[in-house]
Amino acid sequence: MTLALALADSWKQVYEPHGWHWLASALVAAVPVILLLLALTVFHQSAPRAAAIGAVAAILVATLFVGMPWGMAIESFLLGAANGLLPIGWIVFSAMFLYQIAVDTGKFEIMKASIAGLTADRRLQALMIAFSFGAIMEGAAGFGTPVAISAALLVGLGFRPFPAAVLCLIANTAPVAWGSIGTPIRVLHQVTGIPINDLSAMNGRILPIMSVIVPFWLVRAMVGWKETFEVLPAILVSGLSFAVTQFVWANYIDVGLVDIIAGAASLILTAIFLKFWKPPSIWRYPEEKEASAVEAKSYTRGQVCLAWLPFVILFAFVVGWGVMREKLQIDKQPWANVKMPVKGLHNQVVRIPPVEEKSKEEPAVYEFKWLSAAGTSVLLACIVTALILRQRARDFAQSFVSTSKRMVVPLLAIVPMLGLAYITRYSGTDAILGLAFTRTGMFYPFFGTFLGWLGVALTGSDTASNALFGSLQKITSEQLKIDPILMCAANSAGGVMGKMVDAQSIVVAATAANLNGQEGPILIKVLWHSIALTAIVGAIVLVYAYLVPQFIPHGIKLLGG
Repeated sequence: MTLALALADSWKQVYEPHGWHWLASALVAAVPVILLLLALTVFHQSAPRAAAIGAVAAILVATLFVGMPWGMAIESFLLGAANGLLPIGWIVFSAMFLYQIAVDTGKFEIMKASIAGLTADRRLQALMIAFSFGAIMEGAAGFGTPVAISAALLVGLGFRPFPAAVLCLIANTAPVAWGSIGTPIRVLHQVTGIPINDLSAMNGRILPIMSVIVPFWLVRAMVGWKETFEVLPAILVSGLSFAVTQFVWANYIDVGLVDIIAGAASLILTAIFLKFWKPPSIWRYPEEKEASAVEAKSYTRGQVCLAWLPFVILFAFVVGWGVMREKLQIDKQPWANVKMPVKGLHNQVVRIPPVEEKSKEEPAVYEFKWLSAAGTSVLLACIVTALILRQRARDFAQSFVSTSKRMVVPLLAIVPMLGLAYITRYSGTDAILGLAFTRTGMFYPFFGTFLGWLGVALTGSDTASNALFGSLQKITSEQLKIDPILMCAANSAGGVMGKMVDAQSIVVAATAANLNGQEGPILIKVLWHSIALTAIVGAIVLVYAYLVPQFIPHGIKLLGG
């Protein structure tokens, strides 16, 4: 079938519905997201109910405002819902299952004691777990795993559940651009055609600055200025070790392992530093006792190593799985990647200029990657962990049941939230919102950064945001005579700061901290942090665009290829 004939049977996205002013169109396009946020915050609805309200509103806006056929709108929702279960829900479920095994085998208590043995100070514990350890988990798995595991660890250490959830969301920002073994950067390269090494290097010249700021920001979110400066030496060790490693790895070594190496460097160097330096006072929450049962216990080095083994196994499996997927091209094998085109939607939606350089059919294929999915590698890590820790089959089954019960509400929220995201994508309402940012002229480097933020806030994924807006960033920057490498990288760098406010991440954080029903207050708490940090990224992008454009990389060669 020729393109012309295919277009005759398809539906073209409309970016100026009914001839309305662009601002009015953007406001209507934002209605589903606004209703979702209002339901969570003002009306205190549960996350599943709020997500359902947003999804219904998205369908109505898509059909009644931009004219998308009803069948396509429903199919878009179903495709998103399916992706909400796998791969998103699958990896979060598996990660929580691993955590449950660690709890049920008693290893989690030893992990807590080993952390408390390094320092009893809550500020320093947050740096090590939420920032450094969370970055390793982001680099290995992504998709909510770092927030889920880090929040559970902090709560287990004695943190209040609400602050634990908030801190992990704030911390899970600077590493996200290279999450899940560099997936967002790889997708950005695919949709823009810009060399992947240049995109990685540009992100590696923006985000290391944030990697120094975020640890300071994280501690300041917990305590006042005086208490923050008390631990400034540790903050600098944690942030600078991460930032320097992140810069070097992204600019000279490799795209895939940036977060993992940087997070490990930060965690190890901070732990070594704390062997020789102590803060002038130990900060704990006011209601806490001077000592806790966790700190009173001591364990042998072998016991501590065995306790951390589940997460060492997780790291090995996820990284190994990613390498195997690339080397063996598993996703290209029909038996390992079952592709199911959505009839009536696949190649029937057409994105048109100025969002794309020329009219482009949008594929709509559900890929059931049962073998190569990151969730599968995490599940295998669970099985291997249970075998090594000699967990009985009955206890293993009970851990599975406990995890299943705990994940019911989060999955009921994640599924319609992904459905909402896919409706905005296929209906083009995301593009209507994005085009509003392109009308900012010389200030586009700043507001284009917020376009990436918007993409992640809408979809819950820096990968999806890059897929949605990468091409638009390239086209707009070329029209404005701004280096497209900078603006495409800014889409990803700005997007990572939106990670803390996307509904999916908030649901995961609330679940891990046993705060189901508190998603709205968590969102309100992190919203201003997200906007402020994105504004800082936008300012950095402005500096690169107009003051030091010579530092924008071109033709970078990495040792890793």
